[in-house]
Amino acid sequence: MKALTEKTWWRACVAVLCLWGTAAAAQSLLDALPPLPKAVPMMPSTVLHGDTQGDIRFKSSSPYDLDVLLAEPSKAEATMGMGKLFLPDAASERRPVPAMVILPGAAGVIPGREYETAKTLADNGIAAFVVDYFKPRGISEETPYLAKVMGTSEVDAVADAYAALKALNRHPAIDGKRIGVMGFSKGGVAVRMSMDERIYRQLAAHVYPFALHVDFYGPCYAKLQTRKTTGAPLMSFRAGKDASNDLVACAQQEAALRHAGSDVSTVVYARAGHDWESSGVREVTDKPYLAGCTIEFNDKDLPMFNGQVLIPEGTKPDRQTRYRIRVESGKALGDCVKVGYVSGRDENARSLASRQLLQFLKARFEM
Repeated sequence: MKALTEKTWWRACVAVLCLWGTAAAAQSLLDALPPLPKAVPMMPSTVLHGDTQGDIRFKSSSPYDLDVLLAEPSKAEATMGMGKLFLPDAASERRPVPAMVILPGAAGVIPGREYETAKTLADNGIAAFVVDYFKPRGISEETPYLAKVMGTSEVDAVADAYAALKALNRHPAIDGKRIGVMGFSKGGVAVRMSMDERIYRQLAAHVYPFALHVDFYGPCYAKLQTRKTTGAPLMSFRAGKDASNDLVACAQQEAALRHAGSDVSTVVYARAGHDWESSGVREVTDKPYLAGCTIEFNDKDLPMFNGQVLIPEGTKPDRQTRYRIRVESGKALGDCVKVGYVSGRDENARSLASRQLLQFLKARFEM
């Protein structure tokens, strides 16, 4: 199949998401999309010593959808997890330190954000493990944005987060009782999902759950039926000029998490937009987002919109099938798909958020 340019990808995906064509026309558009890339072959996990840092490999899986993770986890494709670990200078087997698992957004690691955040944490005595949930699944930095969005899911990111938690529990210089998780944008969605006790029990029941969760502007269009959290707290950072975050929907989801057992605190920077830590110029992007939609999960953990189940019951659990269903289901969202939101560097929000994040972590980690 001829390689698609980013512009071609954008046009094809927006057409699939935004137009209510005939079934034949929709199928034609889907046929234009490339199949999922092949996953990176499995390699042995990294052996962790007291001074091990840098590139780390660990075992994970790729469920893609929530029902596969919760009901058919054995059918999730085995995946090699990858990430980069930053250790504080003082970390040792005698003085194990707390740690944060960091989940990037849909664009992957971007300048000014994930690695810079990790370095700041390490400078303040907190280990940081930046997870790459794209590369193990065959998606590179050159892959067009929407191919990244469709090629990996927030459920894949959750699976990698808990696999990273288990890996860090084997690191002699890290305190397994003081490991948290934070995520940016799509990674923030995964962070909120990881609070669900069912997911924790399925993925990492033999280790302590995450001690805390931090969500940086994760969109709030997906509503999990979380009846009970792990009990760990959540801190949420949002922006008043970020159209990709429905602040009312986010407040409702955070209230539901409080009701399910977690302390939740929220900070909103009124003038900031999305990705305020990035080195990019503040501007209105041309990226799509959902607004005015709520995707709810039913009692079988299948996503629904306006009463319509987006994944038919009995659908095969393989990633290629789930990927194409997710693309096709975008037709049902219609006018909820928008394009363009404020994104880019905001020094004031960046400085404030960095200080408040460190205050939250140090207080919760009792440093």
